[in-house]
Amino acid sequence: MNFDLITVLGPTAVGKTKLAVQIANEYKGEIISADSRQVYGGMDIGTGKDLDDYFIDGKKTNYHLIDVISPKEEFNLFLFKEYFNKCFNLVKEKGYLPILAGGTGLYLSSVLQNYQIEKVNFDEEKIAELNELSIEQLTVKLKDLNLNLHNTTDLLDKDRIINAILVAFQKKDNIKNEVAIKSINIGVVKTREEIKKNIETRLKQRLNSGMIEEVERLMNDGVSYDKMKFFGLEYKFIAMYLKSEINYNDMFQKLRSAINAFAKRQMTWYRKMEKEGVKIHWIDGPDFEKAKEIIDSSL
Repeated sequence: MNFDLITVLGPTAVGKTKLAVQIANEYKGEIISADSRQVYGGMDIGTGKDLDDYFIDGKKTNYHLIDVISPKEEFNLFLFKEYFNKCFNLVKEKGYLPILAGGTGLYLSSVLQNYQIEKVNFDEEKIAELNELSIEQLTVKLKDLNLNLHNTTDLLDKDRIINAILVAFQKKDNIKNEVAIKSINIGVVKTREEIKKNIETRLKQRLNSGMIEEVERLMNDGVSYDKMKFFGLEYKFIAMYLKSEINYNDMFQKLRSAINAFAKRQMTWYRKMEKEGVKIHWIDGPDFEKAKEIIDSSL
């Protein structure tokens, strides 16, 4: 086998999840989600978790990185990469094939392009110790730690110098070569008109299936209005509707337009990945037989 991961990516509303589950069922795999909003519990309809899609003939395909954190908490790229690495290793240890599926370009890139991400520990004792030094002494220390220092603005402010030193310490203490994952990447795409049609159909279905009530429940449970706007798309515009800032028709029209624009941005990100050397095998819609053909040719 010339790969240790299968990645299913593509813009929204093209059927990525169902295809990923079919692949998992065929190749003894488990799904790892690459969706920046499906990590949040209670955000189900708006993020399109579609958990019923994980069943084939009554058999459930295991999934990871869905419902792992509260919407009141923060999630970021560092946490995604940390969670992904744990899930990837867990699935491999069980003898299963990891299948990364989703549409968040940054998360996909962090795996497929092997981003090296360190968490910086801003230790209070270390900060106090560094604060005892003069700007000149701090500058010397920073230059010693970072021989390739180009950003001279770090040398103008004491707090900035200290932060830069802490980052440099962290990189020095965490020198580790993450093994690049070999992934076969299947991109699901449809024509712009098909995607637009799917987006509108899906949006109507979700609005009729309790998506407004889901947003209302989250806000009643203490998720702030600003956080809803941060989540974007469905959560932003429905929250605006619930706050009487826009009417229902405006909410629908603006939301549909925003999702269409989002789908275009997703494709732009994938094209950027391709220009940077990521090989994506594009297929027309969630065509399992075509995907199987691509995978089998690499076994």
